[in-house]
Amino acid sequence: MMKTLYCTLITALLAVAPAAVSAQEAGQQQSIKQERNYIYKGNQLYREKRFSEAEVMYRKALEVAPASEAATFNLASSLLRQAGSADPNSGNNPMNDAASMFQQLAQSAKDVNIVEKSFYNLGNMAFNQQNYQQSIEMYKNALRRNPDNDKTRENLRLAQIKLKEQQQNQDKNQNQDQNKNQDKDQNQDQNQDKNKDQNKDQNQDQNQQQQDKNKPQQQPQEQTGISDANAQQILKAMENEEAATRKRVETQKKKESQARKKRITNPW
Repeated sequence: MMKTLYCTLITALLAVAPAAVSAQEAGQQQSIKQERNYIYKGNQLYREKRFSEAEVMYRKALEVAPASEAATFNLASSLLRQAGSADPNSGNNPMNDAASMFQQLAQSAKDVNIVEKSFYNLGNMAFNQQNYQQSIEMYKNALRRNPDNDKTRENLRLAQIKLKEQQQNQDKNQNQDQNKNQDKDQNQDQNQDKNKDQNKDQNQDQNQQQQDKNKPQQQPQEQTGISDANAQQILKAMENEEAATRKRVETQKKKESQARKKRITNPW
């Protein structure tokens, strides 16, 4: 669609020059003749797409007729056609220069045809920059000067469609950004709640451990007492051992007594 508008722009530019030339009545006849010759040569070069050379011719026309609206219009057109190939490091901005010339003509040109086409070209420039709101205003201004221009009316309708699409996309992107922010906030809230729950559980575990630590240690269970039967067996065993010990002592004493007696009765 950008290419369609651009081609329409070229057709409009070339149609203006002859009408603009005939509209000039100021100055001497020689100056008028020179102006027309330069514009004519410039238009020929423009048709051959030799835009930089056409620019030179239009500037020469302005040297002999500085107030020439046709030369100014066609100069702006040649600059516009060179905008895509301009060196960005040169410091020149053909697009801005062309826009300034079209704006000046739209506001002050005496030729209504040039005013209309200046607004039309400004509309195309704004459209190509996706500034659809501004392009709509420019096309409307052009239609006020020439309501019968079907091409301008068609471009106006297209700009209105593009503006609506642009606004819908902006609303969609805004809603997506808003949803992203809401999801982000929700995730943050969920993370905060999760951390709170984790901290709560951790504190509960720590408190439980502290309570268990402070609680008195459980005492070991006491062993059950010795049964009566076991006690009797132990007591009997102790008595038997004691009786056996007494018997051994008595036997030893008896042996010692007999030995003493024998030494007395049998002296050697």
